[in-house]
Amino acid sequence: MDQLAAMATFVRAVDTGSLSAAARSLPSSLTSVSRQISALEEHYGTRLLLRTTRQLALTDEGRILYERAKSILGEVKEIEAALSHDRHQPSGRIRVSSPSLMGRLVIAPLLADFLRRYPALSVDLLLVDRAVDMVEEDIHLAIRVGRLRDSQLVARKLADLRMIVCASPSYLAARGVPQTPDDLAQHDCLVFSDIPGSAEWRFADGSKAGRKIRMTGRLWMNSLDALAAAAREGAGIVRVPSWQVEADLTGGSLVRLLTDFESAPTPLHLMFQPSRLASPKIRAFVDYLVERWRERDPFAAQVSPL
Repeated sequence: MDQLAAMATFVRAVDTGSLSAAARSLPSSLTSVSRQISALEEHYGTRLLLRTTRQLALTDEGRILYERAKSILGEVKEIEAALSHDRHQPSGRIRVSSPSLMGRLVIAPLLADFLRRYPALSVDLLLVDRAVDMVEEDIHLAIRVGRLRDSQLVARKLADLRMIVCASPSYLAARGVPQTPDDLAQHDCLVFSDIPGSAEWRFADGSKAGRKIRMTGRLWMNSLDALAAAAREGAGIVRVPSWQVEADLTGGSLVRLLTDFESAPTPLHLMFQPSRLASPKIRAFVDYLVERWRERDPFAAQVSPL
């Protein structure tokens, strides 16, 4: 059995939804497709697919093989591209994950120029507010915010992100300007959280760890966009990434507060698997983002505080 070819057939069968559809798309005979999958099941000593007259269903073991096989097949393509004579002309598809808001407001606008520069490349941008499993989900590059845990992934730092506290001039005129984080207890705070009643804002206090304040805001949302909009309308004080509200700060619809107590910036990294480092398309995307960041860091809001 050609194990790599059998895995490719297995993945194609799952992706197309049936053995006959896989046979048509390869192209191959239905008998050959069925034989290769049976050989895989015999090799691993377990059932991989549950076959019905209408569709295929993965067993738990089949799902493990499907996810790993997709990753392995992707790496094989990367190796072929890196060793081909065409390696200086990046081609193929890149799967990139990013936090939703950042991907929509910062990454997506950069893709048009990237695609014009590399006409043989395509990009899948996945906007998710969670840490993806790059192997199981076949993600080539992941943009991640925060300190990195020990990992076998390669990290390229792109920028530092700063969370700031701000409010509209109308709110501050009516309620006053907080001078310390403790003053926030006397204000209407707009809080980002998926679980109302459970959120903390971090501030600098001279120590390495900083100080956390548990929030008791009147308005809770799981959308930073919506919170910033509410703050612009005078609903209260919000804590958001500085880059998100740069235009509001510049235009005066929001005012930056408590700058002396801002916590240390959080790093932003571009993550990828070591095995993909030699891939022309991965290098092209990494180099492009770094180049654009050098031209102008989209996360460096230069607005004076109140």
